[in-house]
Amino acid sequence: MKDSILNKRFKYSYKNASLILVGINVVVFFLTRYFTIRIGGTPLFYWLSMVPSLIEHGYVWQLFTYMFVHANLSHLFFNMLALIMFGMMLERTIGSREFVLFYLVSGFLSGVISFLIYEMAGTNVVMMGASGAIYALLLLFSVIFPTSRILLFYFIPVQAPIAVLIFAVICVANEMFTVSNTANLTHLAGFAVAWVYCLVRFRVNPIQVWKSSIRR
Repeated sequence: MKDSILNKRFKYSYKNASLILVGINVVVFFLTRYFTIRIGGTPLFYWLSMVPSLIEHGYVWQLFTYMFVHANLSHLFFNMLALIMFGMMLERTIGSREFVLFYLVSGFLSGVISFLIYEMAGTNVVMMGASGAIYALLLLFSVIFPTSRILLFYFIPVQAPIAVLIFAVICVANEMFTVSNTANLTHLAGFAVAWVYCLVRFRVNPIQVWKSSIRR
């Protein structure tokens, strides 16, 4: 099948983009949490986070910038740990350009989907964090390294595709039966965006990859 603009691959290069992304997240965290910075009267934290009511008033950049903002040190630490764990291996495999495209597109579209859902529900929240892009990385990791094992909850070794399914079930259950500040919808959106990305850009069906790897 002839390549189109949607799946034409970049020339391979490796630039440590995952570590650069970590650095950007760390810098933004300190700027938003420990400095009194306002833009047009709006604190930087809220200027960069995703707030549906502000997006309605023209703050459309928040659909992109929210993924670089974190609520506290633990939020930042665990997201950046996952970015390093999964991101560095993926970047070395698919190249820095493809990795950055995947990460940013996944984070952005996860934000767009979340915003639309909150709009339909008439809910105004303050949403931030790299989780949408991180969950997308996890799904892509399970497709490229399907026989690898992930330490579920940091101590239970589980094959990557099974870990994805477990996390998806947890997100659905949390969204249906619990009330928390966790953006479960954004996590699920990250999985969905990564799924479509694999089908369209990589021409790979995650289900087929998972089936063949789990049979081994």
